[in-house]
Amino acid sequence: MDIRRVKTVCVMSMLLIGFHIGGCGDGGRERTSGLVLDKELGTTIGSLAEVVSVGLLGVEGYGVVGGLRGTGSAECPPELRAYLEQYILKQLPEPRMNVERFISSHDTAVVSVKGQMPAAVMKNQHFDVRVSALPGTQTTSLEGGWLYKAELNQAGRFGASTQVLAAAEGPVFVDTLGSGRTDKVSYVLGGGRVLDEYPVSLVLRKPDFRIANAARNRLNWRFGPNTARAVSPRQIELNVPAKYGDRKQRFISIVKTMYLAQTREITKERIKTFAGRLAVSQDKEASEIALEAIGNESLGKLSALLNSRYEEVRLRAARCMLNLGSDVGVETLGKIAMDKASAYRVEALEAVTATARRNDAAAISRLLLQDEDFNIRLAAYEQLRKLDDIAVTRRPIARSFHLEQIAQTAPKAIFVSRSGKPRIVLFGAPIFCRDNVFVQSANGEITIDSRAGQKYVSVMRKHPTRPTMIGPLKSSRELCDIIETVCEEPLKRTEQGRLGLGVSYADMIALLKQMCEKGAIEAEFKAGPLPRIE
Repeated sequence: MDIRRVKTVCVMSMLLIGFHIGGCGDGGRERTSGLVLDKELGTTIGSLAEVVSVGLLGVEGYGVVGGLRGTGSAECPPELRAYLEQYILKQLPEPRMNVERFISSHDTAVVSVKGQMPAAVMKNQHFDVRVSALPGTQTTSLEGGWLYKAELNQAGRFGASTQVLAAAEGPVFVDTLGSGRTDKVSYVLGGGRVLDEYPVSLVLRKPDFRIANAARNRLNWRFGPNTARAVSPRQIELNVPAKYGDRKQRFISIVKTMYLAQTREITKERIKTFAGRLAVSQDKEASEIALEAIGNESLGKLSALLNSRYEEVRLRAARCMLNLGSDVGVETLGKIAMDKASAYRVEALEAVTATARRNDAAAISRLLLQDEDFNIRLAAYEQLRKLDDIAVTRRPIARSFHLEQIAQTAPKAIFVSRSGKPRIVLFGAPIFCRDNVFVQSANGEITIDSRAGQKYVSVMRKHPTRPTMIGPLKSSRELCDIIETVCEEPLKRTEQGRLGLGVSYADMIALLKQMCEKGAIEAEFKAGPLPRIE
């Protein structure tokens, strides 16, 4: 058995702990993970098996944050110190570093790292993590620090023999935008990374090779060869089809809803039943999934539902058709996305971007960049970003974040993320700073100054470790140029390139908010939500 299979078995074993057998419902219906289906229509895969996959899994570990300018501490429990020393030495190409001195420095702090792997996780998928100084230590702040690469195990399972599920590293982010919180919680935005691709499996409640083979054949007929493989009388391994690669949860829902057996007559009856429910019932989600599970035979009834007087029905029918490979519903989804009175605009846009032809998706998203509602413009930007469309330009700033720009949108706005990968987005670029402005950070360390009639901006900051100033440096009044000058790393004497002040992402977005509030920038400032880590 190779190492990859050993790792897979370990993860599946963890997930099967606590696995329980569910029963059928009453009144001739069965419940399949929230979906109520008529038993007269046949037996679903979900009524016979549970779908098991890694997702929404708490992970945690320990690591070291460096670059703390004396706000760290030397305290570390002996057993944790031994682990960190061995781990750090393992990461070094040449173990010349004095690890004991490194951990004991007041410029470093030993921290706990916690996060939550997202549902239906994929290899290399990123997620937010929270970092905290160990209780009882003298660490006063993690602000401005860098989390060195740390291993993350399943929560509650730390130890040398425990499988490492993810890793985390990156700059520490402490929110300074006045979120109303009294404590300063430290994060590494998008700093967690899943290390492996974990399988999705069907586990039969009662082992039966006949049923396992029937489910495998049904899935391979519906989604293509090699989608399912029966590895035992109880377990079927699934390969998520490429079209559902970033929508694993939907694929899992479809698998649960699929009927084990089919005939032409019963298929017609199922389509009639679920199309009727989609049109009039409250549980429209279940009906949409059931029709998608049946496949292309549903397209005729779905097409008729595009004329429904109910917008939600039109949305679901069009989305289902797109997922089944028909472009007939694209026009319907486009109309919903453009309708300023609709409550389903973002859902319609996301449906088009997920499945429609790239040109159709990009065209609708670009039109919505002009919308009056900022939330719609933001959603359109997010979809264009996923499409890697030329309407969104991007450049990395230092090792900290990305600066992205969208031209020709009005009114102008600045969006900053506070979860996921850190980024500053300029809507309506280029955006310029006015002349005759003076802005200083809350702690007085960073200054942005431009006199009346001056064509440039001067920026400077107090040196982080010495009683001197860095700068002043000159920048054009274009905001992207100011951000780059403020945040790029200061150059060493032997280096060439753009000279910067080395200001952190957290400090930069606080400055941007202040500049907008003071009228130095004629743009609306918007900040995304903070991470929610249970």
